[in-house]
Amino acid sequence: MSLETEVEVLRKVPLFRGIDATKLRLLAFISDRIAFKTGERLCSQGEEGDSAFIILAGSASVLVNTPDGERPVAQVKENAIVGEIAILCDVPRTASIVATTDMDVLTVSKDDFLKLLKEFPEMSLEVMRTLALRLERTTRDLAAARTGPAA
Repeated sequence: MSLETEVEVLRKVPLFRGIDATKLRLLAFISDRIAFKTGERLCSQGEEGDSAFIILAGSASVLVNTPDGERPVAQVKENAIVGEIAILCDVPRTASIVATTDMDVLTVSKDDFLKLLKEFPEMSLEVMRTLALRLERTTRDLAAARTGPAA
């Protein structure tokens, strides 16, 4: 995949929609492109987060540890970014991510991601929106789980 093709794919990621092509080119240039096979683990819950993952192609399950083992809580697919919470908040990974299909992924290191956020405030705003939407969805899901199925 060429740099320009990666820029076109990045343009489809909601987090980067408002970012101009020059900045997306920089993001693509500083990122590493990695292929994952079905069943491969991108990251594991509890490990140190040193990068975020931008899914160019394919899909993955987001799994959390429970007393009964790992449990899927979400599916992510192309044009999604995952793993950013650990690098933004300096906390261990909050979930594991396992490829459910073959995947092409851009990985952005913690240092590079934070530099981009400092240099481009509009990107920081989009990160906040994305995280706020995830928090709202998680809160809604937790409330629904606590009340149980309707009788």
